[in-house]
Amino acid sequence: MNSLIELTGITKVYKIGKVEVHALRGVDLRIEAKEYISIMGPSGSGKSTLMNIIGCLDSPSAGGYRLEGMPVHEMDDNRLAEIRNRKIGFVFQTFNLLPRATALHNVELPLIYSGISASKRRVQAEGALDKVGLSDRKHHRPNELSGGQRQRVAIARALVNNPSLILADEPTGNLDSKTGREIMEILDELNKAGNTIILVTHEKEIAEHASRVVRILDGNIAEDTRMV
Repeated sequence: MNSLIELTGITKVYKIGKVEVHALRGVDLRIEAKEYISIMGPSGSGKSTLMNIIGCLDSPSAGGYRLEGMPVHEMDDNRLAEIRNRKIGFVFQTFNLLPRATALHNVELPLIYSGISASKRRVQAEGALDKVGLSDRKHHRPNELSGGQRQRVAIARALVNNPSLILADEPTGNLDSKTGREIMEILDELNKAGNTIILVTHEKEIAEHASRVVRILDGNIAEDTRMV
């Protein structure tokens, strides 16, 4: 049986003028469905590049990437966009919400791109907002919400398409410690409910919410630890 994610010999080289920068140097990584993993590493370690490749936001220079058995490394831009929309839910540090749209409309966006009818979109978006405790804020715009509430909207948007994977990049980075703990509690509960979560962070206490910690250093996996 295939793993949810299989990375084999993933290499990423960026060319800056005549200089080659090796961001990843032959990374092998398997992630099973329903796992909760944190990816850690200092600035320049390659963790963001790894996240971008897993999230189909970038392509490897060499190596293989399979998501649910599908050869992502062989896909063109249109197919990658479809995978991003249907299979991966993103939660970013900066929320990335449309400022003039309500919480409900922000959550509906991935469904619009999937061609789902307006009535169905509304039901699914309201259900996702309910999961993160924001049913009473669905008609509010981002500037009418706190930072924690904005991140809850972003999590609801990530959930709305029932993706195979939730990819959270520094999800508490713009939040105070109390609000950050509340957001991590939501992610913890989502994993307990069966969602696969990959958390990218540089904070040790955030990483320890996961059941497995992968440390990246100089473009290689330096450590892969299952938490007790």
